[in-house]
Amino acid sequence: MTSAPVPSRTRHVNRHRSGQDNPRSTSGRDSDSDVRGQIRRLRAQGGTYRSIAAAAGLAPATVHDLASGRRAPTPATSRSIAAVTSASLRRARVDAGGTRLRLRALHVMGHGSARIARALGIREMTVRAIVRGDAPTVSTTLRDQAADLYDAWWDKRAPERDRFERAAATAARRRAIRGNWCAGAGLDDDQLDTPGYKPAAKWKPATGTGTAPDINPPDHRQRNRTTPRHPSKKAAVKNPAPETGTTQGRHSWP
Repeated sequence: MTSAPVPSRTRHVNRHRSGQDNPRSTSGRDSDSDVRGQIRRLRAQGGTYRSIAAAAGLAPATVHDLASGRRAPTPATSRSIAAVTSASLRRARVDAGGTRLRLRALHVMGHGSARIARALGIREMTVRAIVRGDAPTVSTTLRDQAADLYDAWWDKRAPERDRFERAAATAARRRAIRGNWCAGAGLDDDQLDTPGYKPAAKWKPATGTGTAPDINPPDHRQRNRTTPRHPSKKAAVKNPAPETGTTQGRHSWP
């Protein structure tokens, strides 16, 4: 008994489902692996999802989803990721060595990661990653902010106005002792931002010249909204920007 021949349309559908005569079934997988491989290489060179996204002109969440396989790359995103090089990443990122030494020196004076993070307006885990040496690069903006903070606090002790501040300052100093980190007086300011620079000085107790002031970065979102988005609603704007010519901490407004 012979079987009936399979209609040509059925054979075409079966080949399509099995991947035969369907170039997209293999090229799509190759494109996915190429994009994920490129992102892995860029991260191994010190890039982050945010820096890769900035260099590629994409959203950080898009880059993360492409790397994890949650999102399939389009021809446009594939071209954008492929165009990113280590040189383009370096233009947005710099060596973290100088920032790391500055933040470690602040720990010697009792300024812990939480206090530093509040002053810089970033997450505490970011500060911890930098001082541990887990972050090989930082953004130029963060480097400059850390340098300004260091200039203000390098010779000033952390305040100890209550038991919580005393505990935080003690924990920061103990961390500096364990890491054998040197104070700001042992750093060469001319070499701080040179990649590979290692200070010759080791940890020594430092009392400083006084107590460091509190520094809270301004809320830029509030500064941009001195008036309510909907004027008809009688909603007062909290914390409006200071008047022209006034200062708040080390920040000034034109």
